[in-house]
Amino acid sequence: MTLKHFRPHHFAIALALVSLVGCNNLSTLPAASTYPSLTTEVSNYQYLIGPGDSVNIFVWRNPEVSGSFIVRPDGKITTSLVEDIPVSGKTPTMLARDIEKVLSKYIREPIVTVTVSGFVGPYSEQIRIVGEAANPMSISYRQNMTLLDVMVAVGGLTEFADGNSAKLIRVENNQKKTYQILLEDLIKEGDISANADMLPGDIIIIPEAWF
Repeated sequence: MTLKHFRPHHFAIALALVSLVGCNNLSTLPAASTYPSLTTEVSNYQYLIGPGDSVNIFVWRNPEVSGSFIVRPDGKITTSLVEDIPVSGKTPTMLARDIEKVLSKYIREPIVTVTVSGFVGPYSEQIRIVGEAANPMSISYRQNMTLLDVMVAVGGLTEFADGNSAKLIRVENNQKKTYQILLEDLIKEGDISANADMLPGDIIIIPEAWF
């Protein structure tokens, strides 16, 4: 890299990336050709409610206790008869059953249906992209989301990115694992074999090219 390309925050970014991946033995990472080990079962994915979601609660034959509620930052909501009930991290069906249990104290055999809009989801399920993406951000996971979908959402790579040295950090069986991903090949070369399924909570780290 020439001096004219030097940016003051280069070293700060480098240190941040090192701190994120330093605990992993990068020399033992699987090559990009071993992507099947990166892809796990995603067909059973169920959306989990998170702060900021709009939760619509319908209680059959009891419109006075039905309504729409925004999940607070603490992951709870308060309705007419249900005070400060935790909802974050639950599926709509799980929440409906929990509300039925509480309402059964006041209503005979309540039947509750819960739907969600907004779709922010819990932070633990969001995909995070840091480093040399055009627009680093967190993205709400969607079923069957791929690496290419994520890179389109963040606007691709910057001119300073070393896309083929990017890493994907994923928690598997309560252990953090790191995989190499070839973003340069995927985005600029159109190599679809470099694509891969994403999972909730994945972190993508895109380093800077120093040469």
